[in-house]
Amino acid sequence: MTNKNGFASLIQNRQFDAELGGLVGLLVGDAVGVGFEFKKPTQIPPRDQIEMTTPVGFRRSHAGVPVGTWSDDGAQALCLLASLRECGKFSLTDFAERLLRWLDDGYLAVDGHVFDVGIQTADALLRLRDGTSPRESGGASVMDNGNGSLMRVLPLALWHTGPDGELVHYAHLQSMVTHGHPRSLVVCAFYCLVARGYLHDLADPWSSADQRLEKIYAEWSDQTARRAFLCELDVLRSFPKTDESRGTGYVLDTIWSARKAMEAGSFEDVARTAISFGNDTDTTAAVACGLAGIKYGIDGIPERWLRQLRGFHLVEPVLAGSPFNVR
Repeated sequence: MTNKNGFASLIQNRQFDAELGGLVGLLVGDAVGVGFEFKKPTQIPPRDQIEMTTPVGFRRSHAGVPVGTWSDDGAQALCLLASLRECGKFSLTDFAERLLRWLDDGYLAVDGHVFDVGIQTADALLRLRDGTSPRESGGASVMDNGNGSLMRVLPLALWHTGPDGELVHYAHLQSMVTHGHPRSLVVCAFYCLVARGYLHDLADPWSSADQRLEKIYAEWSDQTARRAFLCELDVLRSFPKTDESRGTGYVLDTIWSARKAMEAGSFEDVARTAISFGNDTDTTAAVACGLAGIKYGIDGIPERWLRQLRGFHLVEPVLAGSPFNVR
């Protein structure tokens, strides 16, 4: 790889096309969505005007942030990836420490600038800094089910090659640092299995993930946890999945909005559909575009967006070598 063409140079690296597509897709979706965040669907420009650079006259969200910058979604996902890469396994302690480095020092944030930090995430990391265990620092009430742990979990699915049950366990653990309610844990696990389904080119990754997750939970040794996770899986299944996707920061709305966006026929259309839902546009697009990047590969991402995406110098060291076989 070379810094000469930044992210656009990754198109030439096809050895891990789907994995690279997933990671870079998440970063691109996040960066495109940043400019439209907090807008109502009626305030979002026409689809053909949804670009990394917002239309002339549109009041861009986070106006002081340069175009092409990922937000907390991308930075936290990179924290997880860097932890996996350097530890050679999932380490809850190491990952939690990297999240604190991100919040305090701008670690893996473009320009070292931390912005758009979710309230639940900030509160959890403050508890973590004060000495609370990362297994207990995340909010555990039903009102603590924002999408902050879902938005960053994709690297686990991209780089973990062990059994599905182990992947589910790690997806739970990474969520607990900031979002400890069983609902958030279940959605993170479900998303990882969906991503694995796209990596394996399954005909219906969503139904496959649902069935596989139910079987994993049914075999859970802790009876109390088993009942809680199966109950939350039913909540996930029954959440209204209508044509009126809302793209809010609620974890269930995010996952189903991403699924709706994935019905589009190209990476670009997935991104634009996710952003057209309004509200938490950067996270909806990050979650959806991570999957779209797997499905369409790195060369399915518009090159103009790759060229506008900033922060290649942060990502390149993490991708050096072969980080795709972490167990």
